[in-house]
Amino acid sequence: MENRRILVTGGAGFLGSHLCERLIAAGHEVLCVDNFFTGQRKNIHHLLDHDNFELLRHDITFPLFVEVDEIYNLACPASPIHYQFDPVQTTKTSVLGAINMLGLAKRLKVKVFQASTSEVYGDPSVHPQPESYWGNVNPLGPRACYDEGKRCAETLFFDYHRQHRLKIKVVRIFNTYGPRMHARDGRVVSNFIVQALKGEPITIYGEGQQTRSFCYVDDLIGGFTSLMDSPDNIVGPINIGNPNEFTIRQLAEQVIDLTGSASKLVFEPLPADDPKQRRPDISAAESLLGWAPTVQLREGLLRTIAYFDETLGRPRRA
Repeated sequence: MENRRILVTGGAGFLGSHLCERLIAAGHEVLCVDNFFTGQRKNIHHLLDHDNFELLRHDITFPLFVEVDEIYNLACPASPIHYQFDPVQTTKTSVLGAINMLGLAKRLKVKVFQASTSEVYGDPSVHPQPESYWGNVNPLGPRACYDEGKRCAETLFFDYHRQHRLKIKVVRIFNTYGPRMHARDGRVVSNFIVQALKGEPITIYGEGQQTRSFCYVDDLIGGFTSLMDSPDNIVGPINIGNPNEFTIRQLAEQVIDLTGSASKLVFEPLPADDPKQRRPDISAAESLLGWAPTVQLREGLLRTIAYFDETLGRPRRA
């Protein structure tokens, strides 16, 4: 396929930086846009001198006028700590950001990708979650700024698709982990690894029996590009995640084992609207995209632990 100039919003974030890297490796030019609310310059530092990489500091709640061949819209704080810090801004990023990227795609007549989330399913009453499930979301709770913001963004994408015949791709991301996660993002994998490496108590909310399915970042990015390069009639939404399911306690015990930590488990009250279970039905991704995850939890955790071990270890060795 011909090389393209591709806009990645949220390109300095955890997922965005890996996507930028993958697209450049495939020979494309990348315009990385980020306002650095949760994105980090260190995530893209190794790309700054690359001839095919350009960085623009910009908040997508404001219109953006650039010339590109494709758009990946990843911009939005994605961890509860970050998206609840300024919930109004979170909703604005999801909704106004979607409107601005859809408007840009419409003007340029290019394909646009929306990074949606498994949070659109809320605390699901259907398990595992297929794309046909409409979800069980509390629209008034502390997570609603993210959950409902992403649901509204999906609505906008499909309305632009129907009304303006815009080429869209919508993916629903399930729990993803790997190098370049923010050490203080409050997500369970990064929390557990950082606490274990520091020898601190590992905090489990509730009894740790709630379940999650963890997808390694390399697999997820492969799902992104597979969907974007698929025929135009495949628009989604499509679940991308690893269907292997673990309790939060199992994850904590595995992290302790792999780090060799002496950390003990401590239990705190469960946050409001925290889903009791989360597991993707990925049959659509398998049949339509030929995609399935290949990196299993132990291998992915070892790679992620090595990243945090280096990141946390530098100050002590200086």
